[in-house]
Amino acid sequence: MQTNELVVCQGLSKSFGSLKALDNLNLTLERGRFIGLLGPNGSGKSTTIKLLNGLLQPTAGSLTIDGAQPGVHTHEIVSYLPDRPYLNDWMRVCDLLSFFSDFYKNFDQVKANDMLKALQINPMDRLKTMSKGTKEKVQLILVMSRKAQLYLLDEPIAGVDPAARDYILNTILSNYSEDATVLLSTHLIADIERVLDEVLFLKNGVLTLHESVDTIREQHGKSVDMLFREVFAC
Repeated sequence: MQTNELVVCQGLSKSFGSLKALDNLNLTLERGRFIGLLGPNGSGKSTTIKLLNGLLQPTAGSLTIDGAQPGVHTHEIVSYLPDRPYLNDWMRVCDLLSFFSDFYKNFDQVKANDMLKALQINPMDRLKTMSKGTKEKVQLILVMSRKAQLYLLDEPIAGVDPAARDYILNTILSNYSEDATVLLSTHLIADIERVLDEVLFLKNGVLTLHESVDTIREQHGKSVDMLFREVFAC
């Protein structure tokens, strides 16, 4: 029987030599939530996402997604957008859609084509002819065209102009099911605050806050962006 708990981390830690990138993370994320993973550079955001995606192994502690440790089952239900480009520039967009369709049984090629059309991206174009912002839109389309339970988005709006950020956020909002969860890592709080249900604050690998956006506004009397600036003195 499916429970409402999607992600459970207990004492999750990750070290790289003497550097502790993530320190004793205890966290439960429920289904149907849009969650901001917030913190300055070097706070452990990407490490957390890579652990959830199974790209890194914990130094200590445990994590489960839909009741399973990262592996075959979680790879089927987790859709991941890394913080760096990973697609070959020589490929056409239509080739990428075919590749993802072959690789992921939950990939919806019709949905992907609809998003390409909405964002005015020609499926016959090669990545090498595109701007950085357009390439990031293509990567996001590939990720959001999967019918996943958990979307892990690492800095999807970094390095693109404000208009492109709106496109990207609207694409995310319009293309995930209500029982799925989105975990979005960013330091551009003001740009995404309107879409968030809850936030996680990471500082030097330590979770310092996990709260709903409504509670932050009610109890602190300020926006998430204002609270973030106070906590991290930026």
